Amino acid sequence: MSFRPRMQSFHVGVEVLSPLNWRSWNGVVADVWEVACPRGARGEYVSPDPRLFIVLDQGAGGAPDAGIRIGETASRAMRGAIVAEANPVCYVPADMCIWSHASPLCRLRHLDLHFDRRNVEERFGGKIDGGALDTPRLMFGDDRVLRLARLIADECAHPSGLEDMYGESLVNALLTAALRLEGSEPRARSRLSQWQLRRAVAYIEDNCLRRIRLEELAELTGLSQSYFSHAFKASTGLPPHRWQMRARIEKVKELLGARGASLPDVAAMTGFSDQAHLTRIFRKMVGTTPAAWKRDHAGAPLVTGARKKPESSDPPQERSIQHPRRDATHPVRQDGLP
Repeated sequence: MSFRPRMQSFHVGVEVLSPLNWRSWNGVVADVWEVACPRGARGEYVSPDPRLFIVLDQGAGGAPDAGIRIGETASRAMRGAIVAEANPVCYVPADMCIWSHASPLCRLRHLDLHFDRRNVEERFGGKIDGGALDTPRLMFGDDRVLRLARLIADECAHPSGLEDMYGESLVNALLTAALRLEGSEPRARSRLSQWQLRRAVAYIEDNCLRRIRLEELAELTGLSQSYFSHAFKASTGLPPHRWQMRARIEKVKELLGARGASLPDVAAMTGFSDQAHLTRIFRKMVGTTPAAWKRDHAGAPLVTGARKKPESSDPPQERSIQHPRRDATHPVRQDGLP
């Protein structure tokens, strides 16, 4: 069954300003909230799942004492000093109750990242020190975490078309930075072996028109998701999601070279939401629009070379694996604080 966040909360004075944007990846749900908090707005929150709370933007309306305070008790949250960090980050372990208290804010936009603990351990090959997931970190600042959080928030609001592997890569990087997991695996990672690279590339290219999860590729190669991502890029020069999109664009080119293929039909056949989506991604990857590319290559024979596979003496192995269906439902709580 797909992971669903479970939050119990009590809050006063918090007004949600815009519809919730959210995305789910394997074992992770990301929520982006935009709320207004008058002076004295407060809340109490607890969840059986660990989570990250990251302030993306806040508008103080000129009040010198404006900001949000978060503490392990209500009194600490109320009396705590507003930290100097403009974009505070909080890591809240499972079953830990926290309190929030706001001085007047015109607007607060934040990312909540809920995740399944077992899934995170699997992402990093079971090499995470349990203390990292059990130790709270409240109201700290980290520029790298903020940059990654904003990219995830952008994916929630405006999906880039780079599919699940892009979001999962962002999640892995964010968890590594926020939970200080750099030491959970060696920083100097080797490349994939020839058989691992051959299997991964073949699987991506054979399935490039559908969503592929990092979990599938990691299982296919016998590695953790985090290790696989770094080793694949070290071997190919591209992260897995870019390799998939490049393979998808090659399929687009094949279809554009066929007579009678319209751009809306090509977009539908290759997994893009519409012609505009296809045009945006195609221009980004190729440097021109699909219509211009088709016009420039009209009448020219389309050369589609055979897939190059690394040499290997290993026997061929089955590539297909079973994976659960993605559940698109997300029970949304009605408040907008952590």
